[in-house]
Amino acid sequence: MSGELRFPSPFEVPTPPGCEGWEEMYPEYCRFSPERREAEEARLWFYNGMHFPEPISPFDIITAEAFYVAIGEMSGRLFCIPPALGIDFRVLNGYIYISPIAELNPQKIQERAELFQRRAGHYYANWQAIYQDWRDRVVREIESLRAIPFPELPEVEPEDLVFAHRGIGTSMALFEGYNRVIESLFRIAQIHMEVVMIGFAAYLSFYDFCKRAFPDIADQQITRMVGAIDVSMLRPNEELKQLARRAVELGVASAFGDGRSWQEVFATLRESEAGRAWLAEWEERGDPWFYINSGDGLQHQFRAWRDDPAPIFGVLATYISQVQRGERLERDIERQREERDRITAAYRELLDAEEDRRAFDQLLALVRDVYFTIEDHKFWVDHWYMSTFWNKLRELGQIFVKAGFFREVDDLFYLHWTEVSRALTDLLLAWSNSADAHGPKYWPGVIERRRALLKELRRFNPPPALGVVPETIADPAIVMLWGITPERLRAWLVPSEGEKNVLRGFAASAGTVEGPARVIFSVEELSTVQDGEILGCSVTEPSWAPIFAKVRATVTDIGGVMSHAAIVAREYNIPAVLGTGVATQRIRTGQRLRVDGDRGVVTILD
Repeated sequence: MSGELRFPSPFEVPTPPGCEGWEEMYPEYCRFSPERREAEEARLWFYNGMHFPEPISPFDIITAEAFYVAIGEMSGRLFCIPPALGIDFRVLNGYIYISPIAELNPQKIQERAELFQRRAGHYYANWQAIYQDWRDRVVREIESLRAIPFPELPEVEPEDLVFAHRGIGTSMALFEGYNRVIESLFRIAQIHMEVVMIGFAAYLSFYDFCKRAFPDIADQQITRMVGAIDVSMLRPNEELKQLARRAVELGVASAFGDGRSWQEVFATLRESEAGRAWLAEWEERGDPWFYINSGDGLQHQFRAWRDDPAPIFGVLATYISQVQRGERLERDIERQREERDRITAAYRELLDAEEDRRAFDQLLALVRDVYFTIEDHKFWVDHWYMSTFWNKLRELGQIFVKAGFFREVDDLFYLHWTEVSRALTDLLLAWSNSADAHGPKYWPGVIERRRALLKELRRFNPPPALGVVPETIADPAIVMLWGITPERLRAWLVPSEGEKNVLRGFAASAGTVEGPARVIFSVEELSTVQDGEILGCSVTEPSWAPIFAKVRATVTDIGGVMSHAAIVAREYNIPAVLGTGVATQRIRTGQRLRVDGDRGVVTILD
């Protein structure tokens, strides 16, 4: 570890005014603690705004708990990625910080490499069949989750329950249902990470080969050799375009004008036969493709398009206008593939040895297979499964509301999942013997206090990183997905002299454009984005693909060349510079920018 450069210690970051007591919302094991201070201060922690862009509700911490268990097990113990043991996490002022755990012992790394070659090699050799089976398992898990019952508690148990001679009442259905929901999440996290971690490892192998074989190659050129793909994360946007065409064909396009809300538009459409036909298509196309939420899926407040299409409804109106003007909505994927193949052939020709060409061909074939799944998997788990998960818990929330524990269904998410288990026990004890439950007198006050705390914590600007800048970062996911490297961290701390109007990041998607900035801090602000603006944000979500119909480029605080935002930007030919660390702090809405997606440079022209 290098002691020369460091970010603030997690123990030096003050509690924002009015947020005292925030710690009560989260278990002690996921907070920075005096008992572990020496070890925690000696490591790098960086803010994971990619997956947790807002202060995290007490229940939602379960996604960090489940997914980081899965990342550690898949990386460190199942596939044995040689230098990567997993990811640790902490909560600070409501924000999630993560820290990669690396194996530093050369002998251990060699032992793990032999295990990895055998285990991951089996997956790579059978990738297509394994991935298809993987998708089938995810769908089965979603179907099982949907089927979990949360029956209402009856005044008297029905007689058919008595005469079945089972001796088990409705309370057990609620106990079992809740436990099955929790188990399902921990299981899907394991399934999820089964393909993700070794997917990044495969890309890193190709990346390392290219850097050795072509010392001057830009990261941008490597990513372009594996692009031009058609993945499930892009399908929802394509379905939206089809609905735009159908609105024009059915003669109902006028209903979408004048900035009307989706509720107003849907109400108008219900009044005509053509409108009802369009709404039927909305429902048909939306299952499953509109189970995509406006965030990254790991926080409950980001609702699926099926539940709340508001974040993307303005884009639908834009598509309708484009169709009416006769403009093309399709991606020019054939041109992208021709460019990809041209670049690939040019670099292959630079290899003199036949052995090197064989290795290049093998690694490229593998990474193109695997690269597809790196992005494709997100729809199935992060969006379809997670939207189903949050809505299933809302069914349980209704029972708590009826019993007076909560005022609103979503109040459930202000309790940690172990607290919900306690509250459920309290509810069932009181129901079973007609006594007074403790919960209605206790939880509403706790929930109001926590609601106020989270509202105040949203005002806090979390430091991009904490602790010591390491000499190396070995975990391929940290480098490829989050874009965290020692060089980038040092740039965040010590910007280059004379570059007050310049930001540097990863050249994530090619092209150079100029335009006015639009800086947003939440998904609710997506509706403010205007045609021709350059989007600046902490991180873009792949589910924001429809907004790329409006913007000229995107600039983010977080993200690497293989982040989901980078992949979508490349597929839509939107220049992108990611991982600047400070975009949302340095850029203001309305400032004119030049975004150079080939060099990873953003210039503030005003």
